[in-house]
Amino acid sequence: MSTAEHNKATFRRLHGAMNSRDPELISKALDEALAPDVQLSTPLPVDGTGAEAQKQVWAMLLRAFPDLHVEIEDLIAEDDKVVCRNTVTGTHLGDYMGVLATGRQITWNEIFIFRFTNNQITETHGVVNIATQMRQLGLLPG
Repeated sequence: MSTAEHNKATFRRLHGAMNSRDPELISKALDEALAPDVQLSTPLPVDGTGAEAQKQVWAMLLRAFPDLHVEIEDLIAEDDKVVCRNTVTGTHLGDYMGVLATGRQITWNEIFIFRFTNNQITETHGVVNIATQMRQLGLLPG
């Protein structure tokens, strides 16, 4: 298996854990997939760093959207990088970034680039369509 294919397989295992909605499984998968000093360049609404920040993000997302589902639209790997384009759906049933539950089903898109070193993610760069989230939650016109 090539390095790129191995990295894609690692990402798919992480993705599977995320869609399980099981906090313990997600935490374990993050610990396995992310290097301890992973660099997260995507602005996050949490105080932590590295794997702990990702765990906080997933805990927040699952409280807000208990039925959260991440669908991979594109998954591309080359050398030490994996790029994924996702569509995320969930029903807003809990507080999300200060917004009380609306009961609305929302959908947003995101793109992430992951760099791997020694079979672990060491860098992430992401763009999440927050404006679409905010419009669907009634915070922005549209």
